Amino acid sequence: MGHRKKSAPRRGTLGVRPRQRFEGIVPRVRTWPVLEEKKIFPLGFIGYKVGMTHALVVDDRKTSITFGKQIFTPVTLLETPPMILAGIRGYSFDINEGKQPLTEAWATGDTLKNTNIERLIKSFSPNSTQQKLEELEKSLSEMAELRALLLSQPTLAGGISKKKPELIEVGLSGKDLKAQFSYAVEKLGKTIKISEIFNPGKFVDIIAVTKGKGFQGPVKRFGIKVLPRWHKHRKAARKIGARGPGMGALSTAPQAGQMGFHQRVDYNKRILYIADTEGKDKELLAKINPSSGWHKYGLIRTDFVILAGSIPGSRKRPVILRQPVRPPSLIPEGAPKITYLHKIGEL
Repeated sequence: MGHRKKSAPRRGTLGVRPRQRFEGIVPRVRTWPVLEEKKIFPLGFIGYKVGMTHALVVDDRKTSITFGKQIFTPVTLLETPPMILAGIRGYSFDINEGKQPLTEAWATGDTLKNTNIERLIKSFSPNSTQQKLEELEKSLSEMAELRALLLSQPTLAGGISKKKPELIEVGLSGKDLKAQFSYAVEKLGKTIKISEIFNPGKFVDIIAVTKGKGFQGPVKRFGIKVLPRWHKHRKAARKIGARGPGMGALSTAPQAGQMGFHQRVDYNKRILYIADTEGKDKELLAKINPSSGWHKYGLIRTDFVILAGSIPGSRKRPVILRQPVRPPSLIPEGAPKITYLHKIGEL
């Protein structure tokens, strides 16, 4: 007489429940790393996913069996137009209530005139910038953290047709609040390029909203086994069976529901190349674009980044690049050499 097996691996994880659609398309960053560096810079940046291709890269990991050899590497391209430091926000810390915003200062309306910020904040009318900066400086003694408000410029990106920008709040490197404040005041209303924050060869965390798949069944959503189509299973081969106890416990059985369009973090993706299209890589911009444009994206017109591997999200989706919160212990020096990029050649 047959019987079911005594052991069965659970399907899915409870760590990412509820598996529901994310509230927006711009991800939310809950944690910023603490970098004890003298140089002050923002810890995050926004890029737009262009697509994937492949490259031949010289392996520079000394412990690898392919060290010094060319290896085939799938790569992802992100277009990263310059961002504007639109505002500064200070936080105090209360032992009972946690972080509380103290005050904030925005760049002048004339500086942000052509950024379409009014499409994002309907009643945008910044108060006196100088007065707010003085308030921030006076409150440095009771301030626990200083954050920068970065505004994207999607109109500069070749494949993005929208005008409404994204606004994200990012942490700053270093621990000296006075140095952070001086940097923020100096950069207020000015553009920041991705090359000021990240370096080729280093690692980044990618935070993005994944591709949406809609309402899916348990087989596709959790990968449960399809039962044999015996007489008793003919109509239930792809169903889950019992959903758990009727009362008193949350059902952990893999059930049908929303799949995709969740916020996810992809840790430690390596930067292979950062292109400065206004400087040394001006000629590369003409080579990087296929004659018909990138599939479902268009033409790259500004700075771009080449990452090793894949990242979450669909084409044109904004993703946040963050300094790694748990970087690998062994990081090779410098950037690996790209000997061949598909249809382009050596970089």
